[in-house]
Amino acid sequence: MSPKNTGVYLCSGCGIGDAVSMGSLEKIATKEFKKSCKTNACLCGEEGLETIRADLAGGVNQVVIAACSPRAMTDRFRFNGTQVIRTNLREQVVWSHPANDEDTQMMAEDNIRIAITEAAKSTPPEPKVEGEYSQVVLVVGGGHSGLTAAREASKAGYEVLLVERASQLGGMAAKWSKRMPVRPPYQDPQPNTVATLVKAVEADSRITVKTGCTVAKTSGMPGRFTVEFSDGSSQTVGAFVVATGWRPYDARKLGHLGYGVSPDVVTNVEMEEMLAKGPVVRRSDGKAPGVVVFVQCAGSRDPNHLPYCSSVCCGVSIKQALQLREADPQVMVYIVYEELRTPGVAEEFYRTAQRSGVIFIKGTVKTVDAALTVTVDDAMLQQEIPLSGVDMVVLATGMVPNSTNVEAEAPEVEEEKLRPLKSDINPYAPFAVAGTGAPPLTPPEEKLPEGAPLLNLQYRQGPHLPMLAHGFPDSHYICFPYETRRSGIYVAGPVRRPMDMGEAAEDATGATMKAIQAIHNAAYGLALHPRAGDLSLPIIGLNQCTKCRRCTVECPFGAIDETDQGFPQVNSTRCRRCGTCMGACPVRTISFTNYTVDMLGSMIKAVNIPDETEEKPRILVLACENDAYPALDMMGIARHQFSAHIRIIPVRCLGSVSMLLISDALSVGYDGVMLMGCKPGDDYQCHFIKGSGIAKERMSKVGDTLKSMALEAERVTVAEVSIADSGRLPKVIQDFVEMLDTFGPNPFKGF
Repeated sequence: MSPKNTGVYLCSGCGIGDAVSMGSLEKIATKEFKKSCKTNACLCGEEGLETIRADLAGGVNQVVIAACSPRAMTDRFRFNGTQVIRTNLREQVVWSHPANDEDTQMMAEDNIRIAITEAAKSTPPEPKVEGEYSQVVLVVGGGHSGLTAAREASKAGYEVLLVERASQLGGMAAKWSKRMPVRPPYQDPQPNTVATLVKAVEADSRITVKTGCTVAKTSGMPGRFTVEFSDGSSQTVGAFVVATGWRPYDARKLGHLGYGVSPDVVTNVEMEEMLAKGPVVRRSDGKAPGVVVFVQCAGSRDPNHLPYCSSVCCGVSIKQALQLREADPQVMVYIVYEELRTPGVAEEFYRTAQRSGVIFIKGTVKTVDAALTVTVDDAMLQQEIPLSGVDMVVLATGMVPNSTNVEAEAPEVEEEKLRPLKSDINPYAPFAVAGTGAPPLTPPEEKLPEGAPLLNLQYRQGPHLPMLAHGFPDSHYICFPYETRRSGIYVAGPVRRPMDMGEAAEDATGATMKAIQAIHNAAYGLALHPRAGDLSLPIIGLNQCTKCRRCTVECPFGAIDETDQGFPQVNSTRCRRCGTCMGACPVRTISFTNYTVDMLGSMIKAVNIPDETEEKPRILVLACENDAYPALDMMGIARHQFSAHIRIIPVRCLGSVSMLLISDALSVGYDGVMLMGCKPGDDYQCHFIKGSGIAKERMSKVGDTLKSMALEAERVTVAEVSIADSGRLPKVIQDFVEMLDTFGPNPFKGF
């Protein structure tokens, strides 16, 4: 590799040149760092870009740009693979601090120092491509979602292997008589098109179908998954779409609602099968019902049953009520609901039911007895009202995700084994360092309840796909709805969240596109979301490795396995480049070519720290690049001012921050350190799932380190910041600054 020849380019546009001395900034680059430096009034304009291109042609091979936020103008400042380091003079300096102020100037100068130091310590990564990569999309589940995913992948030109546990395709949707409306005017039930979709899949030459088959074992990584099936065959595939669907909540638990007490109390799934087969009749005597009561939220939104809303039950009950009224206009239909969920175009469907004579009662059904007397706690009358003379009761039971391979209808399987997987959002197993005599570290994914894993992953972190609290496969519900914690494996349809057939089709299409993206990125050595396109990979110095296994356990994506000798081994295309392993390593032996502990430490130390007599504190902010850093940018865009004593260094994820960096910062004189990251917990917002939670856990133990340095524990804090928090951030920063003022200067200043 050629020696680095770094060019520094300053932009004076957007008010930068009016607020700070550009000549002083140039001196930082040319005098302190001995780098060539040029200033342009509009660096993103054609003249400014041509200046950079000419220098690249003349031998510059690394570019430092001091201008707007690195989140802006990314397309303009891209130069055929040349490494570009960005530093923020616009949003986080001149737009958020007084112009021509000494502290503003010092902040701008320190930003230049930080950026040039990053350039010196960073090397552009090279793609790692390991042999041939499969282009096959494996779809697990042959219901409506899986069939749609298979067809969409085929239309995109990819080979598909579709695996279905049952002996035929179609899943639950094949039993439906009709479906909720998906086309204007959204007023009436529409024909079930699953049979047509099945025929299209079976006739598609790009789709291979395996029925009566499950996935027995999965190993490897995106682009090179090796999958073994229950029929004894195996295949290499590029990515997964898991569409294993749902099962109805066990109505046997709803005895207070009459299920099992009277044969004429049925579930919404059983009613759908009756509608599909012909005229609906009572099970007790074979007569057509004259009065039917639908009970909404039967076991749903109930902490003793399903604590969540299944969202589609209201629409399904309306559909079934309309079908009953269409078949027999004389039948009386009541729908008892707590809150009716018919958002958007479904509102038209609800109005159709009102016009057709369906009676809606707002209230809660307390009991249903053997005589089918339905006792309703009426919310309007505020008293309990008995509905008598009822011929049939339909329980709108909720949707339970098929997140493990269990047969819901098998009576010999205990319900305890059907319970969905528990939350694995923020696990903190006790760390054990090799050679200390401490008990071995147990990965949190190994603490899962019974139920065969869908894919039987041969990962160090266990065989299951990690789940959310209610058994739905984990995903970043705000930004990446199809993701799981296992790269290259995407979920779609009701196994991800409750949804109707229309939503499931859109969901399957989205998950399929992500699977195709994973296949494409794997073939070029590129990272997946959220650092899409990143070529860097963890480099582990095995000579210093203590085999403590922190990296293998803390990796949010199961990207690191262990060799037979106990050393960590990175699966390249599983890795999403968050750096959590780097932050976990107690001996600093994990790094990336363009992101290292040494690089971050050097950037921290590059800041000019005034001594205590100048009364200019320095406070380090390590800001997550996904939420906190954009929020800081938005402060500037809104012209909110914050303390100029802050020095901001973006990090990939707070999970990549080692406690050693904190002690390094304090030892060189910073008065305080604030880590700005995403919200952890069950409703986490971390783009790398548990990085901010891990950082919060690490920092909870920083007090001992500070005590050993004779410093107050409050000098280090973690702030939860979402991308929408720009309005409150100035106060968060100012409160921290004022608290540090009460402690006085860091006694390490000047050492």
